[in-house]
Amino acid sequence: MNILLRQLQKPITLGLGLALILSVSCKKDIKTLEKETSEISVVTESTKSRIDSTLKSFIDSGNIAGVSALIYEQGQEVYYNAFGYADKESKKPMERNTIVQIYSMTKPVTGTALMTLYEEGKFDLDDPISKFIPEFADMQVYTGVDANGNVTTEPLDRPITIRDVTRHTAGFPNRPDIPGLSELLADADAMNRENTLTQMAEKMSKVPLWFQPGTQWEYGPSVDVQALLVERISGIPYEEYVRKNVLDPLGMETTRYYIPEEDRDRFAKLYRRTGEGQLVKDSVTYSNYTEHWPLTRGGSGLTSTLDDYMKFAQMLVHEGRLDSVEILKPETVKLMATNQLPDSITERSWLPSKGRVGFGIDFAVRVAPPENAEENNGVVGEFFWDGAASTLFWVDPVNELTAVMFVQLFPYDQIGLHKNFRDAVYGPLKTEN
Repeated sequence: MNILLRQLQKPITLGLGLALILSVSCKKDIKTLEKETSEISVVTESTKSRIDSTLKSFIDSGNIAGVSALIYEQGQEVYYNAFGYADKESKKPMERNTIVQIYSMTKPVTGTALMTLYEEGKFDLDDPISKFIPEFADMQVYTGVDANGNVTTEPLDRPITIRDVTRHTAGFPNRPDIPGLSELLADADAMNRENTLTQMAEKMSKVPLWFQPGTQWEYGPSVDVQALLVERISGIPYEEYVRKNVLDPLGMETTRYYIPEEDRDRFAKLYRRTGEGQLVKDSVTYSNYTEHWPLTRGGSGLTSTLDDYMKFAQMLVHEGRLDSVEILKPETVKLMATNQLPDSITERSWLPSKGRVGFGIDFAVRVAPPENAEENNGVVGEFFWDGAASTLFWVDPVNELTAVMFVQLFPYDQIGLHKNFRDAVYGPLKTEN
């Protein structure tokens, strides 16, 4: 009910809201309604207790080592807590300043950097990426394999556009089980961290696209291509550009590709869940962040802290501004948070598992309320993303609420952590279905 009443404050739903209220009581006038709705909060004392018990239950079950969460509502911090360990073996607790690997939560940061150039008029979303990255000018599209097992291809129906790489419809393959094509992808080794972004593009361009651009949604290296677009359009190395135009202005000092020696004691360990209550420390990716590498990926690679990433989320919920700093204009944030997938794109891989969502510019965008209590809880208009180590954040403009949850867990959330956290924040979903 809290969420519904907060929605009544929005101009687009005010008429419907008034009709609802008047049907209940004819004694309440508009001023009374506005006063009451302005005093309603999503995160109450009972909400905090519910979140605490939910997160602690995952620690007690042994299915995660440590977890932390931070929530802001109406510009104010309304919840923070941490449970368990950043390093279970050494009994180092999960804390507010713990540094974690955010994996694909890097992607919205990259999209924001790209859109600063869009605001300067440096490109249009429907420009072909080959305008700036000619390596992708003459791509071929996979059609299968012949009798001898050789890959067969056809020409592009249309060029890959910048819009395609912001909404994952470019066609770049990213699976290990596509006959013939996956072998070519592995041989190209485009994502080797010894490559530069330019070398990455050169190698990617030699591998056929999996499908014609704009015909499917398939997660992949599109945001790494966005990083190269930023580099080519701005004339500045990507890591330098994102630092100068996004991270530093927001004060995100601990959101980095490289963790200096003096901060490594705050770097959380990553754990792999091998069974119920069974965790094994995974140190495979540790050197990605403790050495300097040529490849600065746009789709992954940043580390962050709760407060740092909350600054980014707060900038988004406040339509591109954080205090006196403007990163993007309100209309640009609205564009990024608007579904860019037409109904004609019906093949969407695992995106529907996120709920009734479309996809904007580097965010999933909720376009309809949950159909049932099994679906992820959320509010129409929210936009969000997560990371391979099961991290999560979302922006809820209706309630002016932002949430960031950090954990370091492989494989990606198979234990319902995200679902349960969302239910704890908004209250268990009740539907008539």
